[in-house]
Amino acid sequence: MSSKDWLEKDFYAVLGVPKSAPTDEIKKAYRKLARDLHPDRNPGNKEAEEKFKAASEAYDVLSDDKKRKEYDEMRSLFGSGAFRRGARSGGGGQFDPSDLFGGFSNAGAAGGGAAGDRRFGGAGFSDIFSSIFSGGGPGGGAARRGPRRGRDVETEVTLEFAQAVRGTTLPLTLRSAGECDTCHGSGAKPGTSPRTCPQCAGSGLISRNQGSFSFSEPCRECQGAGTIVDEKCPECRGTGGVTKARTINVRFPAGVADGQRIRLSGRGEPGDRGGPAGDLYVQVQVRPDEIFGRTGDDLTLSVPISIAEAVLGTDLRVPTLDGPVTMRVPPGTPSGRKLRARGKGVARKSGPPGDLIVTVDVQVPSEVTGEARDALERFAKLTPPAGRERLEARVRRGS
Repeated sequence: MSSKDWLEKDFYAVLGVPKSAPTDEIKKAYRKLARDLHPDRNPGNKEAEEKFKAASEAYDVLSDDKKRKEYDEMRSLFGSGAFRRGARSGGGGQFDPSDLFGGFSNAGAAGGGAAGDRRFGGAGFSDIFSSIFSGGGPGGGAARRGPRRGRDVETEVTLEFAQAVRGTTLPLTLRSAGECDTCHGSGAKPGTSPRTCPQCAGSGLISRNQGSFSFSEPCRECQGAGTIVDEKCPECRGTGGVTKARTINVRFPAGVADGQRIRLSGRGEPGDRGGPAGDLYVQVQVRPDEIFGRTGDDLTLSVPISIAEAVLGTDLRVPTLDGPVTMRVPPGTPSGRKLRARGKGVARKSGPPGDLIVTVDVQVPSEVTGEARDALERFAKLTPPAGRERLEARVRRGS
C-alpha cells in the first residue's frame, strides 16, 4: 500500500467503524466483512473480490497500533493544511501532497493492494516523509527498495468438539496475494527482464531543490520502482503479484478453545524482494457437542437417574470421548450432585488431563399408576417425611 493510498482512502469507512473504534470493534467488523465477501463464497464476483481486498487493506493498517497511529497522524496532518510552503521556503500556498506522491498516480491502478506495493518499492509514508526533511538523496532509495516483510493473513476455521479436545491437523485453503509464478515477481514477460530506469539510475528517487532545502521524491518515470518493464507479464500484468490459492496443513493442539487465535509464523503472504513472509493467524470456532460441555480443561455431562436409583444407588455407564466408563452413584444421592471421572477431560500442555464432571439429574415421573403407585404409597408410609420443621415453624408464626 502506498502513502498516497493512505491519504486518499478512508479505512474507517471501508470497515464501517468510527475513528474512535477500539481494536476489538475493528477486528469484529473486519471478520464479518471477510466472511461475507470472501472469494470462496462469491466465486466470479469481481465487486465482492475488490471489497474483500479493500477490507483486508484497511484491517492491515487499523489493526496495527503503529500503522494506525501513522495513518491517523498523516491524514490529520495533510487534511488540516499543516504543511505550507512558506513555512520552509518563503513561498505561498498550501503544501500539495501530490507534489510528494504524484509519481504514484499510475502505480496503484496497475496493481492495487499488495501487488501494487511492488511498483512502489515498499516505500511508506515515514520513508518518504523523512527524506523530505533529511535531504535524503537517491542513495536512500536502495534501502527502501530492499526486502520487505509480507503481510499477515487472518482466517477462521470451525472444529468439531472432539477435534478441539483431542487436537487435529487439517488442510486449510487460503486465497491471498502471492508472487507471480510466471515472472517470479519481476513483472516482466518471460524471456525479458526489467531494465534500469535511466531517469533515476535505478534508485527509484529523484532529488529536487525546494527553496532552502532539498528532498527526494519518487521517480515519475518508473513510479519509484527503479526499473521499467517494457513487456509486461501476461499473468500479473506487470505487477509481479497475483491472488493465489494455496493449501497448508495446520496443526491444532489438543485443548484448543473456542475463540482462540493461533499464530503460524511465516505462513502469511510472501515478502517482497526476498523479504520474510508474514504470519498466519487462525481464529478457531468450536462447534458445540450434543451432550458434552466444557469448563476450562474439564468436560461436563448431565446424566438422568430415576428416584429408585437415587435412593438405592446404582452403577452408571457414561460416555466419554475415549469410550464409556462405569461410575458408582452412592445410595441417597440428591439431584444435582457432581461425580468426577479423573483424567477423562481435556488434554493439557503439561500435567495430567482435566476431568469429566458428571451432574446427576434425578427425574420424577409425571404419572405413576398401578403397582408402582401402590409401592410408592407404602414407601411413603415407611419413610420419614422431608425435614421441613423450620419452614413449618415460620408458617405457624405467620411470617
